[in-house]
Amino acid sequence: MTVHGDVFAKGRFTADQWTFAADGEALPNGAVFVSKARWLAERAALDGRNALGLVLEPSDRLDDLADDLGRFAAIAVRFPRFADGRGYSLARLLRERYGYKGELRAIGDILLDQVAHFFRVGFDTLAIDHEPTRARLLAGAHLCQPVFYQPAVEPATSPVPGRPWLRVPYQDAWCGA
Repeated sequence: MTVHGDVFAKGRFTADQWTFAADGEALPNGAVFVSKARWLAERAALDGRNALGLVLEPSDRLDDLADDLGRFAAIAVRFPRFADGRGYSLARLLRERYGYKGELRAIGDILLDQVAHFFRVGFDTLAIDHEPTRARLLAGAHLCQPVFYQPAVEPATSPVPGRPWLRVPYQDAWCGA
């Protein structure tokens, strides 16, 4: 995984306060992400730690974590390839079924045309490896979509006239509205 030391949120890149600890590696001080496997194996030792985050792989299930989700200040969902959409489903499940309120982060191979979708399904921050996407975002690329099919986590606004299944997204300051 490429590490840039920043994340994209609310229309800009900001310094990343989190580090990622590999399984078996000593945990650094401060906010740290651990894998699901490490959490399950070392739950008792990790439970008292402040600023603990969890990394989920696209194939991870959430049912065995349901009682623990409130323990994590942040959850990162890995996107190893831009074409792997399973992380979108994890985000929706975390927000809608499990009521997760902490930071939700997408990490990995994120392309520019996916950025608005990530925020629509509930992600707060993006750790982007794809250099052309990073360059376009740094140059101020426009991210908003004029209409969409599902309201997702954004408040549903009025339907598009003549197309009741479409919605006009709410506009937020970083979206250019």
